Amino acid sequence: MRFRTLKELAAISLDENKTLAEVMIEEQAAETGASREEIVAQMSDYYEKMKEAVRRGLSEQNVSRSGLSGGDAVKVLDLVENGTPSSGDPSSRAMAYALAVSEVNASMGRIIATPTAGSCGIIPGVFVSSQERFGWSDEHMVNGLFAAGAIGYVIANNSFISGAEGGCQAEVGSAIGMAAGALVELRGGDAEKAMHAVGLALKNTLGLICDPVAGLVEIPCIVRNGLGAVNALAAADMGLAGVRSAIPSDEVVSVMLEVGAAMPSGHRETGQGGLAQTPTGRKLTENLMRGRKPLEPETEEPAGQAVE
Repeated sequence: MRFRTLKELAAISLDENKTLAEVMIEEQAAETGASREEIVAQMSDYYEKMKEAVRRGLSEQNVSRSGLSGGDAVKVLDLVENGTPSSGDPSSRAMAYALAVSEVNASMGRIIATPTAGSCGIIPGVFVSSQERFGWSDEHMVNGLFAAGAIGYVIANNSFISGAEGGCQAEVGSAIGMAAGALVELRGGDAEKAMHAVGLALKNTLGLICDPVAGLVEIPCIVRNGLGAVNALAAADMGLAGVRSAIPSDEVVSVMLEVGAAMPSGHRETGQGGLAQTPTGRKLTENLMRGRKPLEPETEEPAGQAVE
């Protein structure tokens, strides 16, 4: 790749008058030896799978095997379609779609890791809802995925995308940044505005710990995907409006690395801290270990019968 930083990526885009997507396609072709057609076809297949995960998450019963999650995406969508969501239709719809994909993941369905399975709902939630809203073509959305991929490439090579290494800031935070920057480009913003959106998104997820209850990618992971989609929309709007990240995006990525490295191991996907170790979190884990339904109330053991 000719770029290793977000600044270099933006410079190539602006200097050569190419979109972030076009830069990424060309660089990937040069690095892999695959043709442009092959690369685009593969990404198109990924987008089809994302749309299918959204559909499945909203139309099927997607209760996880653990019983910890399932059905929340449909609840949010019902509010969108039959109520008045406080955050407005676009944000709440993106939230519902992101929850849907994350619930499919928790129920062992097929998803695309973007950039990880733990953050798989954010980009589909933002992309599919925005496509419906603005009437964009699949081709346009696939270009958006290449833009998101370019941003993710930089983050992965300069910081973390793994919760086990850098906390949830590395998974959900990276996905929010990728979605925000790509959405700016999808809506006609230039590379500079896209990079500011990335920085705005990332610096507002710094320090987010990874604390899955029972070590499963469900609580609080699924809800974080839903809220992450809303954050991505907000960061993209700031970027499009010309709001600048006072701390350059590459420096924010460096801080993510610093914070993640300093994060206690109990807050990095081990389930040994945070929400996983609250009284309720421990009880849910204990119930699962004993083969009970997670929220099943305890019953007293039957007393032994007296011997005559």
